[in-house]
Amino acid sequence: MTAELATFDNVEIAALCDVDDKYAARNIKKYPGRPLYKDYRIMLEKEKGLDAVMVGTPDHWHAPISLAAMQLGKHVYCEKPLSHTIEEARLMERVARETGVVTQMGNQGHAGEGLRLTKEWIDAGAIGKVSEVHVWSDRPGKFWKTQGRLRPTDTPPVPEGLDWNLWLGPAKERPYHPDYVPRQWRGWIDFGCGALGDMAVHNADPAFYALDLGAPDRVEAETSPTNPDSFPLWSIISYHFPAKGKHGPVKMVWYDGGKMPPRPPGLEADAKMEDNGIYFVGDKAVILAGGWSGTPRIVPETKMQAFQRPEKTIPRSVGHRREWVEACLAGKPQDAKAGFWYSAPFTEALLVGLLPVLTGKRIQWDAAAMKAVNVPEAEPFIRKAYRRGFELPVARRPRIRWFGS
Repeated sequence: MTAELATFDNVEIAALCDVDDKYAARNIKKYPGRPLYKDYRIMLEKEKGLDAVMVGTPDHWHAPISLAAMQLGKHVYCEKPLSHTIEEARLMERVARETGVVTQMGNQGHAGEGLRLTKEWIDAGAIGKVSEVHVWSDRPGKFWKTQGRLRPTDTPPVPEGLDWNLWLGPAKERPYHPDYVPRQWRGWIDFGCGALGDMAVHNADPAFYALDLGAPDRVEAETSPTNPDSFPLWSIISYHFPAKGKHGPVKMVWYDGGKMPPRPPGLEADAKMEDNGIYFVGDKAVILAGGWSGTPRIVPETKMQAFQRPEKTIPRSVGHRREWVEACLAGKPQDAKAGFWYSAPFTEALLVGLLPVLTGKRIQWDAAAMKAVNVPEAEPFIRKAYRRGFELPVARRPRIRWFGS
């Protein structure tokens, strides 16, 4: 992330922040002479001249840092998934709107050609009315090995140079273990959002963009055995979206941990499905694309060959991070196409899918009230508690309370 920004003529890397000296060593070497902080709060206090902040931390730190920066008028680029909880996503959208800063979530495919072609083809009626979408990922698999496990009980010493208390931040206190940091945190419920948080933001993006999906009204999940500490080894999550505008209703199914969807109708017998991908089922044909909003094709191939491609009507991007920088300089939040105005509702809808995984129950979702109406035990995963001293740096507006609740 930082390396690409550093190549832009109008960007200066002014300061660095990392709780782990060893992990930060590469950036310290790349950008000598820049001040290095462990605590982002001290950095924001001392570095008054910062125009923008890039957040590339574990998921549980995304919202606190982004919210603090936005409230100081700093533009924010935040890695995916945008937030750790549903409430955090909604707060981030609200504060971005109230402060008027330029924001962007790190789903690079949103700037790509594949995303735009998929929408243009669907809008042109290439596959007819879409009723189902299937999205899959190869995560966690070889990428991290901590899902499906209880937390470790041994207590090795904290490595020199790592501020474990700051790394934990808003999460519940626990002893350090190398199964958490670095890079293994994503599978633990207190720190990450599992495979869905890692890859649905990339692979499901064409569905939300092309079909203008809003919030699901119900979600159910099938999983491997669950435990209170980590996400299951695999999950299949079914989202049901009500009709919206000219689309829907739509069922979207997410697969991870080695689970795969049925082969798309009409796909040639010798065609291999990629490890990450998406396909749309229409009443005329199927659109299939690889992960990260890859290049689409119509299935079967005979229909692809006969397809008359429509005119390209959606403006093309100058590049995911470049468009964010240019939007910052122009002060135009809407010019950053994965800004929180788009990515926060998208993230929020995706994270509803974790509620049936974490509770083991089908969820009836009321987006307006931000509530699983039939599963009150889902509440801690919608609005979580924060460790003392690491509370959110923004007021959590009172919830609406209904008579009889």
